Amino acid sequence: MLKTMDTPVARTSTDMVFNALYEEISTLKLLPGTKMSEAEVANRMGVSRQPVRDAFNRLGNMGLLLIRPQRATVVRGFSMDEIQNSRFIRLAVELEVIREACAVWDAEKAGLLEASLAEQRAVIDAGQNDRFHAMDYDFHRLICELGGRPLAFETIERCKQTVDRLCVLSFGQERALSDVFGDHCDIAQALAARDEQAVRDVMRRHLRRLDETVTQIHSAHADYFE
Repeated sequence: MLKTMDTPVARTSTDMVFNALYEEISTLKLLPGTKMSEAEVANRMGVSRQPVRDAFNRLGNMGLLLIRPQRATVVRGFSMDEIQNSRFIRLAVELEVIREACAVWDAEKAGLLEASLAEQRAVIDAGQNDRFHAMDYDFHRLICELGGRPLAFETIERCKQTVDRLCVLSFGQERALSDVFGDHCDIAQALAARDEQAVRDVMRRHLRRLDETVTQIHSAHADYFE
C-alpha cells in the first residue's frame, strides 16, 4: 500500500477515515474535482458523520479538499502557484541541508545511504513502483537526519505533499522512475566525495524532473488544475 507521508496508526475513527481518504486522494483514486459527501463516506466506511467531518477538515487544511458551505465538498485541483512556491522553498531548504551535510559526511553515513539505494533498486527490479514513492521520502529524510538537520524534513515533507499526486503520475512511467533513482545515486556519490557543488547541481536537476510532467498533465488535463 502506497503511503506518501507518515500517517499514524488509526487510533480513532477520524484517523481511520483520514488515512483512507488521504491515500485515495494522493494516489489519484479520487481525481481532482471529485465530489464527496459526509453521508456517502460515512456509509462507505461504516462510521458516523462526525469523524468524516473531522477528517474532511484535516484534509481541507492540507489543501487536498475544498469544503464549501451548502455545496458539495470536492477534491482540490492542482494549483500552479502553490506548486511553484513549494518547490522554491524545498530547493532552498535542501540546498542548505546539503551544505551542512557535506561538512559532516563520513563513511558510515555513506554506507547508510547506500543501503537505502539498494532497497530502492530492489523495489524497481521487482516492478513495485508504488513502493518507490515512499522510499523517495525516506531517502530525503535520511539525508536530513544524517546531515544533522532532521527537523528540516518537516518543511521538505510539506512541500513534497503539494506535488504528491503529480509524482504518482510521474512514477508510473518507467523512465521517470529510473531517472529519479539515478539522481539519488548521483547525490549519494557526490555526498560520499563531500563535493558540495556537485550535490547542489544534482539536486537542482532532481527537483526539475517534475517540470515536464506538470506541463504534460496541464496540457492533457487542464481540468485537474485550479
